[in-house]
Amino acid sequence: MGARITFITAALAAVITLAAASWARAADSLAAPAISLQRADWRAALDQLRSELNAAPDVVADFAPSVRRPSLTSDDPRRRPALVQLNGVTSTIFTGIGRSPVPVLLPFDTASYLGARRRGAVDPQTLPRYQADFQTDLFDAGPSGYDAVFSLAPEVTSGLPSRIFAKPVEVQITGSSLTYDIADPAGGKGDPVKALSAQYPDLRRFIREGYVRYAFTRFGVPYVVSIQCLDSAPRPKRLACREAYPVAERFLRALRVAGGQPARRTTEVTQLGVDRPSTLDPDFSYRPPGDIVANSGARGQGGRADRIVYSQIHFPVDAPAYVHSQSFGRRRASDKLDQPWSQYPWRDSFCEARDFNVGQCASGFGHQGQDIRPGICPVRRNGPDGCDPQRQRVLAVRDGVVIRATRQQAVTIQVNSGTEHIRFRYMHMNPAAMDKDGLLNGRSLREGEPIGVVSNYLDHPNGTTRHVHFDIQLFTRDGWIWVNPYMTLIAAYERLIGGRGREIDAGPEMAASPSPVTTGTIRVPAQAASPLGPSADAAVGRDRN
Repeated sequence: MGARITFITAALAAVITLAAASWARAADSLAAPAISLQRADWRAALDQLRSELNAAPDVVADFAPSVRRPSLTSDDPRRRPALVQLNGVTSTIFTGIGRSPVPVLLPFDTASYLGARRRGAVDPQTLPRYQADFQTDLFDAGPSGYDAVFSLAPEVTSGLPSRIFAKPVEVQITGSSLTYDIADPAGGKGDPVKALSAQYPDLRRFIREGYVRYAFTRFGVPYVVSIQCLDSAPRPKRLACREAYPVAERFLRALRVAGGQPARRTTEVTQLGVDRPSTLDPDFSYRPPGDIVANSGARGQGGRADRIVYSQIHFPVDAPAYVHSQSFGRRRASDKLDQPWSQYPWRDSFCEARDFNVGQCASGFGHQGQDIRPGICPVRRNGPDGCDPQRQRVLAVRDGVVIRATRQQAVTIQVNSGTEHIRFRYMHMNPAAMDKDGLLNGRSLREGEPIGVVSNYLDHPNGTTRHVHFDIQLFTRDGWIWVNPYMTLIAAYERLIGGRGREIDAGPEMAASPSPVTTGTIRVPAQAASPLGPSADAAVGRDRN
């Protein structure tokens, strides 16, 4: 009998050990994002370009030559393919436009501009007249597509209803061959826009995550136009979405083919792996993704166990650093203080209660990102080994381009490569300091480059505690969507300190609830080669965020 009990005990122990090991493997596993690639129909884009240029017959003649015509000299621009010729003209306005592998649609009257240029009548000061009165704030093109930011001044009233909002309205557009396939309950929704249905048959409008968005497909490629707004009554300092509608629709009506160039792309793209140190760090530990502070989620909902590492980045501040709840981490509960901010383990706060729409959270609301604090710097000392708490660095997480206008509180770094179309946003640095440092639209940054210092700005100095809010946005068919950066930060921190962290309190219920997207793949639809042939190659309360 004793031997039987011993056998059963040993077997039970083996099962428990196996289950624990299985949970540990699940807790330790990380995934890369799933991505789809679309191939642009450049034949259709050229057809649209020719149709748009018909308004200026002299221009059409310049852009539709027969290359074999012996009367054309070798240096005649009409010997070049139409897209190469067009890029050569528009690149003086939209730098690098030929790098986009998708047709670039912009609010730019290409025919009128080319006609005026042909007559020598172009004045750079009057450029907005060719852009439906929009000013160009940013244009960036790369291997995945392009992004642009335009603004409409409040004094532009022609053809628009009156509005209360007293500042320029910023309009963003993205066209991308690369989209992220995220688990998205709110994805694909929206209402048609009858006034634009003839121009955009599949156009859908919807308000999501603080933006009104207009999504459509053209030439087989997804495009999204968006304006940040509040779904509320108009206010002088806060743009209401109902005031944004006519501005966005003016923008959409003005979209024309402005450039771009077909690019050779294989049917398979190497997906970046998740690089983690092999040895454990003796100190670094973290709670599982989705394990937010009890009762901190909106509408009684908890977090989401998203184990995806969305990009391999440089950590945003120097080590040591700590990721904890800003709004709930130090409140009193049962007469006990929660964990101090300057200790491990880290804790996820992506789905904590805020008044921001976050589609990745079960409640529909959340924090949008993670709050990061550098290590304690209790004594201010001079010298290379000293630590000044006012000068703790904030670093660029990747090579990229800055998206930020003057006086804005947030700075975004955008990465546009052959395998990524992703944005990283920082908040709470001082806007005046960022303006002085030239951290503005279009500036190129190198990974690890200092871009500011940890601060406490939230509408005004001392508006919050000293920390950095960090978040990630991915381009999807619904536009730029916030995803949880928690595991991305953990993987980056492990590389920074040279050791793997230890996930604690990862019970079976957490291990069994990973993100629905668990594999890192890139999908390319099977399509024919380019029909153009070889010539085509040429936050509210204690912390708003």
